[in-house]
Amino acid sequence: MAKNLSGARFGGIDAQTRIAELEAEVAKLRATVEQLHEENMALRAENEALRQGEGPKSTPTFVKPNTHKQKRDRPRKTRRQRSAEQSAQAVRRRETPTEIRRHALERCPDCGYPLRGESVARRRQVIDLPVLPAVQVVEHQVIKRWCPVCQAWHSPRLDLSEAVLGQRRIGHRVASLVSWLRTELRLPVASVQAMLAQVFKLHVSAGQISELAHAVAEAGQSTVSAIETAIRARAHVHMDETTWREDGDNGYVWAMSTTDGLRSYTFTFSRAGVVPEGLLRGFTGTLVTDFYGGYNHTPGRHQRCWVHLLRDLHELIKTHAAAHPELPAWIDAVIQTYRDAKALNERAPPPTLAERLTAADALVERVQVLGRRWAQAEHKAHPAHAMCKRLLRHDLELFEFVRQPGLAAHNNLAERSVRPLVIARKISGGTRSERGSHTRMALQTLFATWAAQGKSALAECQAVLARGPGPLPQP
Repeated sequence: MAKNLSGARFGGIDAQTRIAELEAEVAKLRATVEQLHEENMALRAENEALRQGEGPKSTPTFVKPNTHKQKRDRPRKTRRQRSAEQSAQAVRRRETPTEIRRHALERCPDCGYPLRGESVARRRQVIDLPVLPAVQVVEHQVIKRWCPVCQAWHSPRLDLSEAVLGQRRIGHRVASLVSWLRTELRLPVASVQAMLAQVFKLHVSAGQISELAHAVAEAGQSTVSAIETAIRARAHVHMDETTWREDGDNGYVWAMSTTDGLRSYTFTFSRAGVVPEGLLRGFTGTLVTDFYGGYNHTPGRHQRCWVHLLRDLHELIKTHAAAHPELPAWIDAVIQTYRDAKALNERAPPPTLAERLTAADALVERVQVLGRRWAQAEHKAHPAHAMCKRLLRHDLELFEFVRQPGLAAHNNLAERSVRPLVIARKISGGTRSERGSHTRMALQTLFATWAAQGKSALAECQAVLARGPGPLPQP
């Protein structure tokens, strides 16, 4: 064949040359096929290992990485297996039984002879809710009777103030439950209706639920006023504000909190400084706030929140440290003043009053030196210019917690106090009327105070409704 093609030509190329080119191309293709085959086999093996849970696993980019992997890598300690009785005694806390049901055999299951004597072999508690009856409807009938001497009918005067508010039909327990569900659990009106209907077979309208909340707020107004008065008499008050909407218009809720469990909430459309000044009129203690300028002229002493300041310092170094290499050392020096103040407060034995005052003055001087670094007008373009001016403006208010034992250096208490209303605003969008805002603030004041003092909100609310205007709840 090669002999026959020896003289042939293909496109001007000798046949032998063409055959050599094709053979070289075939060899190249065979090498490529072998390489692809090896890669295919390797991928198949890796895929099979992944299916069986072996080998490295690739995590998608949208999945957050796991934390504390070293805890899972450590071998777990094995412990001796306990018996069922031991496990039940160790894990299950025994409650005081409200009912005891005895289970005993009268005769021997093997021979039928009557059994004698007894002792408790084991106990098992089942915790459940009682079968709730339908709503209780009490009809009060006022009987009139005839007096033949006076020639007149007489009937007793009906006083139901311990059971119901005014001429309403809904009693104190239902009114307290509705207010608690709306305020503490932040349930919508429709959910409250469904709960009352399914659990108690009580059907009330949306208007009735709103009116019950208004009635409870009006009945507890004297207690709300007493709470506000007591807050102004405390030595330390934490204050914060958050946005709220009334009928689609923006406003603000001002929250006052104390460490002994008093909470007060007030809604206004203004965020000006006259609002906290009016709320704290007559206050002579120390006010703990953030750096909002509306608190600058409130009465009494001030302690500014170090958590807000540290957060701004970390943001400053995160944003501008690359362009300003002198910034990290300056920020570390500011933070060190707080660490030194905190170490003094936590020292054992506690520092004396004279030591506190001396240390506070020294810390203020250090902050003043740091604040003058870039506070001048020629450094207005420096990223720390505003922070330096803040340090100089509030230098005395940064270390009041050093001068006064028991005073917090942060405003976390007020931040946590406004959190429930922030969540409620996100759920409901606010209130629809001035009366609705007043009711919401009054109920939040009452229920937040009872919760902070560790009291039963339902029991306290029923007591307020039953006795009418009452004294301030004590912690």
